Amino acid sequence: MTVHHLTEDELRQVQLTQLEMLKEVDRICGLCGIHYNIIAGTLLGAVRHKGYIPWDDDADVAFLREEYEKFRDACEKELDQSRFYFQDHRNTPGYRWGYGKLRRKGTKFLREHQEHMPYEQGIFIDIFPLDAVSDCKLARKWQNFHCFCIRKMMWAPVGKIAAGKRLLRWWYGRLEKVPADKLYGYYDRLVKRWNRKDTKWVRILTFPTPNTEYGYLRKWYEERQKIEFEGETFWGIQDVDGYLSFKFGKYMELPPPEQRKVHPVTELELGSPVRGGKG
Repeated sequence: MTVHHLTEDELRQVQLTQLEMLKEVDRICGLCGIHYNIIAGTLLGAVRHKGYIPWDDDADVAFLREEYEKFRDACEKELDQSRFYFQDHRNTPGYRWGYGKLRRKGTKFLREHQEHMPYEQGIFIDIFPLDAVSDCKLARKWQNFHCFCIRKMMWAPVGKIAAGKRLLRWWYGRLEKVPADKLYGYYDRLVKRWNRKDTKWVRILTFPTPNTEYGYLRKWYEERQKIEFEGETFWGIQDVDGYLSFKFGKYMELPPPEQRKVHPVTELELGSPVRGGKG
């Protein structure tokens, strides 16, 4: 399929659609007393740009595991289902990620190599659960390898097409044969086992954690503040300098143009125009 690179206008429309979803997350969490944080590039954008990083095409929200489960349950009762739908591996057959996505109805956002995935794919924001990992660094390193293996098995239906080398595509094809119910059953049991006690360290189990600590400090997600983003305010990490320095290094410096990447898509339907947000 032909790869489409978003125009500036299309990218802005995607961002404003995602802003709708961020506001819906904030509304539900305020109504139900659920704690969340904007994280990663979304938090960086709030600090450095007071909104989206200009070339960013996604948004990230995180919950400690107990809060994530509350949010899942709240979505069944409180989510504006005329506009949005929530997906994760427990409610969407064929879904291959270990975290959730909130999507906008009436839109389509097919990322390259994911066109064949057997579920609806509208414009989305990522909804991440944060799970406990060991306070022993050596144990976290072992857990990181464990997470890597699970993530690759989940990603196999995409990897068998997206991987650059033939051997890797063949290998992902073999990994895909692991029955999904066995894979996710094991993942769900692992989540329960690792969360039996509150540790100082947490992480998104099925998302890369590119640091030598193999996790993030739990206190970053427990201590929050309101942060301006696109003319709205959302909950974000209070020790924003500590978190962003840990994750990005010199986070106030813009990356060189060749590193300012937008995900290629093969089909895009923006739906009705979204207005509002910071221009």
